[in-house]
Amino acid sequence: MVLKIIILLFILINYNTDIVKSAENIITSKSISMHGEPALNDNFLHLDYVNPNAKKGGTFKLASLGTFDSTNPFVIKGRSAYGIRDYVYESLLKRNYSEPFSLYNSIANSISYPEDRTWIEFFIDDKAAFSDGIKIKPSDVLFSFNQLREKGRPNHRNYYSRVQEVMITSESSIKFIINDKKDRELILILGLMPILPEHIYKEGKFEEAKLSIPIGSGPYIVTKIEQGKNITYTKNSSYWAKDLAINNGLYNFDIISIDYYLDDNSRFEAFKAGLFDFYQIWDPTRWNNLKNNKNVKEGDIKLKEIKRKTPAGMLGLAMNTRRPYLKDVNIRKALVLLFDFNWINKNLYHNLYNRTQGYYDNSYLSSIGHSITDYEKILLKGTLPSIDEAILNGKPYKIEENKRARLNRALTLFGNANYKIIDGELVNTISNQPLILEFMISDKRQEKYAINYKNTLKRIGIELNIKMVDSTQYQKRKQSFDFDIIEHFWYSSLSPGNEQNFYWSSQSANEVGSRNYPGVRSEKIDYLIENMVSRTEIDEFMYTVRALDRLLISGNYVIPLFHWPYQWVALNSRIKTPEKVSLDGYKINSWYINN
Repeated sequence: MVLKIIILLFILINYNTDIVKSAENIITSKSISMHGEPALNDNFLHLDYVNPNAKKGGTFKLASLGTFDSTNPFVIKGRSAYGIRDYVYESLLKRNYSEPFSLYNSIANSISYPEDRTWIEFFIDDKAAFSDGIKIKPSDVLFSFNQLREKGRPNHRNYYSRVQEVMITSESSIKFIINDKKDRELILILGLMPILPEHIYKEGKFEEAKLSIPIGSGPYIVTKIEQGKNITYTKNSSYWAKDLAINNGLYNFDIISIDYYLDDNSRFEAFKAGLFDFYQIWDPTRWNNLKNNKNVKEGDIKLKEIKRKTPAGMLGLAMNTRRPYLKDVNIRKALVLLFDFNWINKNLYHNLYNRTQGYYDNSYLSSIGHSITDYEKILLKGTLPSIDEAILNGKPYKIEENKRARLNRALTLFGNANYKIIDGELVNTISNQPLILEFMISDKRQEKYAINYKNTLKRIGIELNIKMVDSTQYQKRKQSFDFDIIEHFWYSSLSPGNEQNFYWSSQSANEVGSRNYPGVRSEKIDYLIENMVSRTEIDEFMYTVRALDRLLISGNYVIPLFHWPYQWVALNSRIKTPEKVSLDGYKINSWYINN
């Protein structure tokens, strides 16, 4: 008996604790991945896109565009100040951006979950505390969950409404029960839930979009607020998680100060004058011109071209299908066809942009360049006849066509939707109403290509009114879907999942604040998103994403614009960056000052 006990103790002491599976197939770990196993074990020292020896200290100056009137980034009401979610609030787990979707211990020191992922239990680190010194308890996690589910932004309400039950299991643990074997991602999304202090935001205070000092458990505290002008963050010297491996080499600045500018030209001039440290450039003309700037030539400003290894995402013009004149796919397809990317890229942008084809360009998830597989055909059963042959073959755009050919094809499509040119106007032959569209913008940058598009549409009798509005009005109209056409960027990762519901699902089409700006309503798209988050095999997941890509392209909900071959970054020379970057490109929280 004594010998058996000794052997058992030896096994327990020497067991690899990275991932432990019990007899009931319960996994206990400090990390979790959407597909496969996390890349880092429990003993990792730092992420690979940081400098663990980065110097601490100094002030980092940023600039944002527009204004702000809130310090609550979790509700629709108001416009929240830049950086609060990243610098003030933390989640139970944190991402490693060198993996498609893996999470590691943060507020939760460890987790337990079954292989079918129908529940997850979080065990809170006993050191975890808010910036006012109050320890984080399971009741804070439960409070955060309830507030975000009932009163938060649409994405939070959507995600958390799928949780069947929540129970506090001990003084340091809380369990979420899903009971949905089809959704393997939801327990990871729960791990990314921001944790709010109940003692600060109870009794209805969470909903208030006021300019009070936010309290969280993150590395910084807010030390200055000038409404619409500046917000300043100061390093919390008592930050509870400063010694965690996931934070090693991050959060190096003592102070982060963000000034606000009403227009981008004044912001750019302020950057060149040295008033702040970092400027990401979107306009190729500006990038080309900056290379000849005196401060660049003298070395005071450094220019970096950073290559991302994640999907390019979709920067495009959302066409609001809630408008009766944009419901017909023929109209939307014609409007996509009439966007003259080749001319715009050559004459306005020095041929530096790449044309965006689909929703996951520059990644293995994209359908571009890949003919449809048998697996995808099964997924798309019932909708295949409505998808163009070119899209099924991975070639959706024939941008080599000349202008006359495109105009003629567009007119045929408009004819299919009962439109024809009468006295120089494109008129609906049933309602006798001309096709008049409004393109709402908030940035002069958009005006460059919008004017060219306006002139193209005018050639076949369509009036495109370009309406510039201030940032506050723009945000309100955008959130309430009060527009014909707007520009938007839909971010995409190598692990798209439940956020696609927020972008494209039927449920989100009329949810105020969602990003389903075109108003997409498709049972097949809903099905594909559901199928996407249930896949355990990476190949099946990839083919499901490609099928979704084909269907979104085929729907012509968005006029694809362009994407950048690199992240064009201009930095004050005093700012240093690690040698490696994440799959997602640069991460500001890994930068530091070396003098």
